[in-house]
Amino acid sequence: MIVLRSLSLLIFGLWLGCGSAQADKRVALVIGNSAYKNAPRLANPVNDAGLVGSMFRNAGFDTVEIRLDLNASEMRRSLREFAARTRDADMAVIYYAGHGIELDGSNYLVPTDAMLETDGDVLDETIALDRALYAVEPAKQLRLVILDACRDNPFAKTMKRTLASRAIGGGLAKVEPTSPNTMIAFAAKAGSTASDGDSRNSPFAVALTDHLPKPGLDLRKAFGFVRDDVLKKTGNKQEPYVYGSLGGSDVPLVPLRPVAAGPQANPQDSVRKDYELALQAGLREAWEAFLQTYPYGFYANLARVQLKKIAAEEDRTVATEKARLAEQEKARLATERAQKAEQEKAAAAAKAAEEARIAAEKAKQIEQAKAEAAERDRKAAEAAAAKSLAEKRALEKAATEAATKQAAEKKAADAESRKVAALAPPPSAPPPGDLAKSVQSELRRVGCLSVAADGDWNAATQRSLTLFNKYAGTQLDAKLASVDALDALKAKPGRVCPLVCNFGFKADGDQCAKITCRAGYHVGDDNECEKVPEKKPVVTREDSKRRDQDRKEAESAAPKSQSSGQMICNNAGCRPVAKGCHLGPVPNANASAKITGEVCN
Repeated sequence: MIVLRSLSLLIFGLWLGCGSAQADKRVALVIGNSAYKNAPRLANPVNDAGLVGSMFRNAGFDTVEIRLDLNASEMRRSLREFAARTRDADMAVIYYAGHGIELDGSNYLVPTDAMLETDGDVLDETIALDRALYAVEPAKQLRLVILDACRDNPFAKTMKRTLASRAIGGGLAKVEPTSPNTMIAFAAKAGSTASDGDSRNSPFAVALTDHLPKPGLDLRKAFGFVRDDVLKKTGNKQEPYVYGSLGGSDVPLVPLRPVAAGPQANPQDSVRKDYELALQAGLREAWEAFLQTYPYGFYANLARVQLKKIAAEEDRTVATEKARLAEQEKARLATERAQKAEQEKAAAAAKAAEEARIAAEKAKQIEQAKAEAAERDRKAAEAAAAKSLAEKRALEKAATEAATKQAAEKKAADAESRKVAALAPPPSAPPPGDLAKSVQSELRRVGCLSVAADGDWNAATQRSLTLFNKYAGTQLDAKLASVDALDALKAKPGRVCPLVCNFGFKADGDQCAKITCRAGYHVGDDNECEKVPEKKPVVTREDSKRRDQDRKEAESAAPKSQSSGQMICNNAGCRPVAKGCHLGPVPNANASAKITGEVCN
């Protein structure tokens, strides 16, 4: 039954995806290096490559190539062949898990056969990150390189330095892509190292598969969710970081699927039935088959929890067997009276195996508790959904009965009464104001509405319901409050809309905390603390042409007449000498006497 349903879903998905596949070709190259010949083996890269490669395949990528444990020549050949496939692709993605190294500010990927006896060997025995960027460059819409390679440098202690000034840092160095629509995602911020974690897969790889394949989710938001998950799982010790930028439009890794027209059966019923069948089987193969058919959604997340529980049980079984064999070896050496050094070595091995067994047992108990809690949450969510559905049907039934009763009463009334009579709302339906307030309260609970629930269905409330539609994948009518909207909101157990903070604030759990910078720093355009630039004095030069013109005008202007400040007195009294005049001798009838008077030009 599951096989037939899976086949029908596959055929339907291929039919829906024909148009988009022709217009949007997506290719991916996945590399995982674990078996290093000259360095300790890494446990997770091969597992992470398989997990991420399956994610790309389930997401409908046209070509997904998974390559494991590659030496230098194999890595170069894989990148060269992938570059040829990206020439006609719209989206090209490279995922690399393994060792990486930073030398003089440049990043390099380490093949499995690298020896790196000196710092100069890095240029010959590793693959430059620029080579991977060159391979994705022909893609038309998106070029994405994901590096789960920010681990400790295993050659740091033995590598000889040819130049004392040559820098070899921990983790990878910051990069700035030069091509547009190019993103480089690090498992840990530049200059820091990443953790493989205690489980089968690294926290970074698990977060990638949880968020990147969500249909319609912009990559910038998806990597933001990845960052939050990894910080939470590592106790804020590891922070993934993305370098590069995209344009203003949303760029999802997986586009939204078209919605089929016409009435559709509830798909959650079939998903729930298949989930319960896999739960009854309790086998890894059953859960992997379920995830291949249903890679996303509520039940897919529950299935991944069950897979983690099975992996923990497998690890516990292996650790128990190793502890048993180590104890037997210890007893055998003691019985055969072997050398003391051999007995001590066997005792140490037995102790280490026992500690590993205890750790595996604790991990198994933790995953068992998580699985049980997830099952309780599932049953509670299904019960709440069933209750909401029953209430909705009861409301619809009451509304139908009330409408029938009203119609009968209306038919018995006279013609004038029939014209003005209106159907009363069902007695069991909540008043419109209470319904709007209830929907607003639920919108606040799932993080889509920030204002208080006042029962006023205004523009802000409509925008919040539209936001809920976007992240919950629903198509509720945002223009009015409805019982369907209330049921859909109640079915969500936690936050749906991501926390968006204003400039100068950053997300801290479910709240926005103000970013505080130390003295001499301020919040820059990227919402990070950066140093305040020093203000340089501005040197201005006088306009010589304007200065010469003003001087010429001043010289050519006629001199202004000014008062001399002298006074002249006669029989009528005293007055100031007129402008342009001065006191001096004036002609007189008596030439022998000198008379002082007002002389004017």
